[in-house]
Amino acid sequence: MTATYERAVRFEDVDAARLVFFARYFGYCHEALEALFAPMEGGYARVVLVRGIGFPSVHVEADYMAPLRYGDGVRIATYVLHVGRTSCRLRYDMSRTSDGARIAKVEQVVVVTNLATIEKIAIPDDVRALFESHRVEAA
Repeated sequence: MTATYERAVRFEDVDAARLVFFARYFGYCHEALEALFAPMEGGYARVVLVRGIGFPSVHVEADYMAPLRYGDGVRIATYVLHVGRTSCRLRYDMSRTSDGARIAKVEQVVVVTNLATIEKIAIPDDVRALFESHRVEAA
């Protein structure tokens, strides 16, 4: 199952060239990750703030195909490529909403972490089920 998140490109996202600054794409991915948790009670905020579970990145790679500009809309399809014991590999495929142009592909590995100790933990069953429900074969 694909999780899809859409947002507008805001003025604060662009640089002097009037293009989305490359690092902002990682922020977009984090927004999409938060949206992935929407079906869970309290969503991502509850997982982080109440349960004390974090998802720090340990690896991120990106390919950029076309620019985004202020006023564009971006659609982010989020897939889970792998679920391990303590980590997960995600892929975010970004496209422009107006014409469907492929904008970027970002892959990220997160390690599930106890935020009180900053140590990795086994993925909790409900979080694992969420990730598994979005798992696809790597393409």
